[in-house]
Amino acid sequence: MKKFKILVVEDETDVRELIALHLKREGYEIAGFDEAEKAMKALSADSSFDLAVVDWMLPGVSGLELVKWAGQQKAKLPILMVTARADSADIIRGLEAGADDYVTKPFEIPVFLARVRALLRRSQLETVVEENPVLKIGSLVLHTQTYDVSVGTEKLNLTPSEFKLLKALMQNQGKVLSRDKLIELVQGEGVSVVDRAIDTHVFGLRKKLGTEADFIETIRGVGYRMKTGDA
Repeated sequence: MKKFKILVVEDETDVRELIALHLKREGYEIAGFDEAEKAMKALSADSSFDLAVVDWMLPGVSGLELVKWAGQQKAKLPILMVTARADSADIIRGLEAGADDYVTKPFEIPVFLARVRALLRRSQLETVVEENPVLKIGSLVLHTQTYDVSVGTEKLNLTPSEFKLLKALMQNQGKVLSRDKLIELVQGEGVSVVDRAIDTHVFGLRKKLGTEADFIETIRGVGYRMKTGDA
């Protein structure tokens, strides 16, 4: 059975050791760091990490910048932000930067561990069972493994949340996905984000899709649906 390897970036020694202790009790292998720069070096040298737990407020480079940097690397590393910044605007910023889930301090250990397990489970399912590595609708093409999206010959620059949203819609062509379901698919299980966040992502995504924007259909009062290519 695979032993998952988790990177923990937290500058408060007591908190970092507490997190590491409980993760080790779950059977995970842990590498802990107190600065983002050290974590970046570790990730650059070792591609075997399965998950990163990142605090936002770190000395020097912030946890938010670390999340953005990790999202630019070739291998997609699931990231759980653990921070005292609990405002809705901060949660949205963290998720927009590329975090997959967000836990605010102080947190309950069972809840934290459940979030970790959910992210690892979802990541493994995406890695092992990728049904269609290339999704196509009209002139819109999405590569699930390389994170490339294009309309015709034009390559699109999507945010992490926009990419996840588009991928979820394309993988469920013809199906209506509620806002709650999209929040779960795009931003992680158990994250409390208002419906308007999904609407904002869809608005930005439609602008970038240009001629293919009409494929995303609004189902009033429910959510969204990706029309089929022959619709």
